[in-house]
Amino acid sequence: MDHVVLLLVCVAPLVRSYSSGQVEDSCEDMRPHHAGLSPQTEPASFTVTTEHSSYRLGEEVKVQLQAPASTPFIGFLLQAREEGGRSPVGSFTLRAGAAQLLTCSQRPNSAVSHRSESVKTSIQVTWRSEASGNAKPIQFRASFVHNYTTFWVDVRSPAMTFTNDSTGGSTSLPTTPTTTSSTNTPITIHQPAPPVNSISSADCGVTKLCFSQPSNCDPTANADCYFMSAMMLSPTDAAIRYEMTGPSDGYISFGFSDDQMMGNDDIYICGVGSDGLARLQHALSTGRTAPQAVPLGNVSDIRASVQDGGISCSFISMNIISPQRTSGINKTYHIMFAHGPSTNGRILFHTGTFISTDKVDISRPGLIRKAGWPHIIKAHGALMLIAWMTTGSLGMMVARYLKGVTKRQNRGGKDVWFQVHVAVMSVTVAATVIAFILSFSYVQAWSGGAHPVLGCLVMILSFLQLILALLRCGPQHPRRFLFNWSHALNGVSIKTLAVAAIFTGLKLIESTVDQWLMKVMGGLVGWEALFLILLEVHLKWKDNSADTLESKMIPVDGLLMALFFLGNFTFLVTLLVGIGMS
Repeated sequence: MDHVVLLLVCVAPLVRSYSSGQVEDSCEDMRPHHAGLSPQTEPASFTVTTEHSSYRLGEEVKVQLQAPASTPFIGFLLQAREEGGRSPVGSFTLRAGAAQLLTCSQRPNSAVSHRSESVKTSIQVTWRSEASGNAKPIQFRASFVHNYTTFWVDVRSPAMTFTNDSTGGSTSLPTTPTTTSSTNTPITIHQPAPPVNSISSADCGVTKLCFSQPSNCDPTANADCYFMSAMMLSPTDAAIRYEMTGPSDGYISFGFSDDQMMGNDDIYICGVGSDGLARLQHALSTGRTAPQAVPLGNVSDIRASVQDGGISCSFISMNIISPQRTSGINKTYHIMFAHGPSTNGRILFHTGTFISTDKVDISRPGLIRKAGWPHIIKAHGALMLIAWMTTGSLGMMVARYLKGVTKRQNRGGKDVWFQVHVAVMSVTVAATVIAFILSFSYVQAWSGGAHPVLGCLVMILSFLQLILALLRCGPQHPRRFLFNWSHALNGVSIKTLAVAAIFTGLKLIESTVDQWLMKVMGGLVGWEALFLILLEVHLKWKDNSADTLESKMIPVDGLLMALFFLGNFTFLVTLLVGIGMS
């Protein structure tokens, strides 16, 4: 028993050092000293990439460790060595808290390791070369620990050559990530790769294929638009540089599809991870469920950033598109772009998407046209707009402000104002029901976002309003006031939710930079609010006036209502035309 206790005391500090990343005893052989275990022999899915293919004395170079989402790592060790050498060279600096600096071969900051056993898929650090000396080709070497029993040793980057050229280190030529020393071959690229923050619409249609919303989006001038591009770099190697950027604190993505419906699509996702950093993922969609993560494959020069409420990714891919359905790169595809929220690095259902009108060949420069909204969705929007910004407003105003105008006027034993109110509100509810059925018959699923939630609330409360009206008590009933108040409050709630639903719906179909549909809708809401205030003030003033003045002021009600609906009709026609053109 004493021997067991003694053994645990001796081993415990060693185990703790592995989980905390204090692995200086692994500096020379790069091996995690897990008792009785050997490293994996099959190629690793992890990659080590550099932003430059060459370096100068004293220059800083960004180095990235990347893992597929399906095979993250909990531990790592990274060094820079001269090609064929065994001692570390240069020094590292850190950008994030998931890593720490180590002293190897009595050289401070000459290695980087993990700080804890947290799950990681990407680490980026900065390496600085020696300020003087005999410069030789440099390789970055890393070991990755997936779990205690599964780890890879000596995963290498392509060699960086030394250059005396004053511009040699800043060309940012992409390099191919590799998994073993036998595959250290750089991609042949004929153009330097731009940094991720330089994504722009320059050369769209000339050297690259571009797809955006709105169609005239330039990310350098407007950070609130969504943009992706594809540019063929090496026809012989089928290497393509992809870029995507847009406003999001969750993720943006684009995919290739045989049709304009989701399912069996090849997708690249640029998302915010649980550590707050941007990372690239490769996935396959299987329908209206969360995409299935797949290995990144032959992807290199990954650059990702999150800043000012936007997210951007650029990378080079030599992957075959949708290998489960086709082979070769020259097949045409519909391009899909989607964006939405994420939680702890896990993407949720998209809140917005746009799709190309036609299939395109991504190897050919051009501008992709965005497919318009289906007529059935446009009809849904038009019906909801007419229902709650025109007929619904008319029904509510008649009940509130025109009772006095139609006093002592009745047909079939009912007041005229009441008959008008019932008629237009019946049309409003019928239009709402039809619009609701149209949208769900087309989508056939819950589409996510605020718009469907607001639409469902409008539908539910509209039915409740109808039931309350049918079950109302007589005008002389002592509890009639309960019906009056509940009917009025529910009506105001429906109106408020309907306005919010229309705004969110217009935002989904808006296709212009200046958001003119949203502005027109805002003008309509302001116009309605103005006349509600005028009518309410006039109603209060009329109630406080003498009977002799009341008869003289009655025409003002009709005049205000006529002016209101003249302006309402103008705004309505403008919005309907905009929906038709979207």
